[in-house]
Amino acid sequence: MAGPAVLRTLRTLDSRTLHLRTLHPRTLARPPGGFLSPEDLAPHPLWRSSPVRTLQLGVPSCAGHNKWSKVKHVKGPKDEARGRMFMKFGMMIRIAVKEGGSNPDLNVNLSHVLLQCRSQNMPKASIEAAIKTAEKAKPASQHIFEARGPGGCLLLIEVLTDNNSRTVQEIKRLLNRNGGMLSDGARHNFSRRGVVVVPGQNISTERALELAIEAGAEDVQETEDEEEQPLLQFICDIVDLKKVRASLEDLGMQISSAGLEFVPRTFLSLGQDQLDAASTLIEALNDCPDVVRVWDNIQADS
Repeated sequence: MAGPAVLRTLRTLDSRTLHLRTLHPRTLARPPGGFLSPEDLAPHPLWRSSPVRTLQLGVPSCAGHNKWSKVKHVKGPKDEARGRMFMKFGMMIRIAVKEGGSNPDLNVNLSHVLLQCRSQNMPKASIEAAIKTAEKAKPASQHIFEARGPGGCLLLIEVLTDNNSRTVQEIKRLLNRNGGMLSDGARHNFSRRGVVVVPGQNISTERALELAIEAGAEDVQETEDEEEQPLLQFICDIVDLKKVRASLEDLGMQISSAGLEFVPRTFLSLGQDQLDAASTLIEALNDCPDVVRVWDNIQADS
């Protein structure tokens, strides 16, 4: 019978063996004779082995961003950023009401916008006030500006304005000041798709793929939010958005947001300097009161 010391040794070896099975792929790829650092010995979830991994389901890829999602968020004090976010939501509500009326039961786009508002803890009174304001608001024009930014990245800038001349001049000024320019044709690199976002904690790549198939999504992408929390983005046809969202809810998924977005067809990798310049440009555009949202085709180098 083995003594206590032998048993302790065996337990230690078994623990190390199990631990090494969960090491990050870069650790397992070290050349023979290499030494493991403490960081290498820390377990890494398998789904986090790369910042973004597009999971194609036999259809053209509709992948989104990776850690760029953290870079391009508006900076500033939390209260100020929160107020700015609610202002943008108000503009999105106004656009949705203009397109399909103020009843979310009859206006799918408005229903999805309201879901996003609630997921970001926008007060119910503020949401109701935004809908009433949208119903009574004076006519405003909605436009999509096509632009090219630092490093050749492509941008779509959605605006809502009651003064077209003022907005055009302001967008041109912000682009010129921050290394960008208006560029016809940028929109051809984007397709209008439905996107349902759910938290990605404790969901493996294989399970994410299974969920996409079961929910009827065309594609699923792993990414992160500005706080480095994992997210899964399920991409689908516009007409299937409501069905995919409902299917994911039936499968036990908590929906963070769902709506219509411009998804890039192809992506552009930028170096750190160009990435910083693009971030500055997008923040400047988001600060413009007439700008609702900015889409880009940037993928940061991992």
